[in-house]
Amino acid sequence: MLQLLTPEGRRVDDPDLPLHLTDDQYRAFYRDLVLVRRFDDEATALQRQGELGLWAPLRGQEAAQVGSGRALRPEDMAFPTYREHGVALCRGVDPVDILGLFRGTTLGGWSPEATGLALYTIVVGAQALHAVGYAMAIQQEQRQQEQCQLTSSSPVVAAPPAVLAYFGDGASSQGDVLESFVWAKSFDAPVVFFCTNNQFAISVPAARQLGAPLTARAEGFGIPATAVDGNDVLAVHAATTAALERARRGEGPQLIEAHTYRMGPHTTSDDPSRYRDPAELAAWEARDPLLRLRRYLEGQGLADAGFLGEVDAAAETLAAQVRAGCRAIPDPLPGAMFDHVYATEPPSLTEQRQWHEQYLASFENAPGSGGAR
Repeated sequence: MLQLLTPEGRRVDDPDLPLHLTDDQYRAFYRDLVLVRRFDDEATALQRQGELGLWAPLRGQEAAQVGSGRALRPEDMAFPTYREHGVALCRGVDPVDILGLFRGTTLGGWSPEATGLALYTIVVGAQALHAVGYAMAIQQEQRQQEQCQLTSSSPVVAAPPAVLAYFGDGASSQGDVLESFVWAKSFDAPVVFFCTNNQFAISVPAARQLGAPLTARAEGFGIPATAVDGNDVLAVHAATTAALERARRGEGPQLIEAHTYRMGPHTTSDDPSRYRDPAELAAWEARDPLLRLRRYLEGQGLADAGFLGEVDAAAETLAAQVRAGCRAIPDPLPGAMFDHVYATEPPSLTEQRQWHEQYLASFENAPGSGGAR
């Protein structure tokens, strides 16, 4: 398993995946991790206060998300599950827009075209097929550009973008994910599958559902795979960067299995104490992704009290903005449920919209209703 930063904060090298970062880049990774965790904690608190209907926490998985998210280029596209909040922040998504989905005020929240991040996928594993389809479209576009080059003096076509598809260890047992492996390899699509193995598919441990490592499964499809310490932001970043480069070069699909741990519940409606040993949680807390990078920074003299204080202050500012922004999200109008269902609204939906408008109007005109409400 690839590891470039030990839990004690000691930097190690891997000859196959060299990673050279500046002092500022190390500090930027730490800042990202702290902000992502603070956002997640605030969203969890907002759900407990009744401001969100549900929340899928990511505590413990920050390094897997930040390390991979920062490996993406602006032109790349990522397809998330419903828990990639850290990837969303790395792609420039407004955190308040993320909360809209969990508050029940939007079906999406941001522009995939503008951010390079597809909308969250609630159907487990479905995004893997979406990602492969997008990657195949990139291939078709690239071929068309190459054909145009043969018949004109157009400039050389740049390296195509790549696609990153996220899913969890539980989703790896879904047919959609395995079918996406088949399609991706059959067409050598430029897609990197990123499995966040957080050890539990809700309450089912990975050891029960995975008879063999996911990396072995991928290799059975002919897809090169890398196992990485998912709590090591440096190792995740190096592995994802290398995999995306191979995909761009036309070497076909790649897979990364990031071994991490979900420290909190699957969602805020889950009680992990019913199926998880407290000793196991304590062991993984010792491998905390934030603590190990902080230990490295302090050991190398890259983080003094001033820097750490500034990062903590930025995290609190973000939390305050998220809290205020969430509470200021306007409630959608009842008729908004009919919007954006189809590109061109069919007569059947128009009829339903009109019936709904008449139904609401009947309350406004009812005796004693006091008029419109």
